[in-house]
Amino acid sequence: MPLATIKVIEHVFSADEKQQIIERVTDAIVSVEGESLREKTVVIVEEVSSGDWGIGGKPLTSDAVTQLRTAM
Repeated sequence: MPLATIKVIEHVFSADEKQQIIERVTDAIVSVEGESLREKTVVIVEEVSSGDWGIGGKPLTSDAVTQLRTAM
């Protein structure tokens, strides 16, 4: 049974976006392993507290990620 854990910073992705992540990660696994594993594939979207995630030695906050998303 495949298990994928996707970690995201809290308050950045909406419930709909997290659902899309679950669906698309499941689709990716099924594309490699076959359709028979769809019902056995587990995807967990785990939210990490703002500031508990760091890049380049600096904490990353929900606000900073939201600003990055809107700048794209």
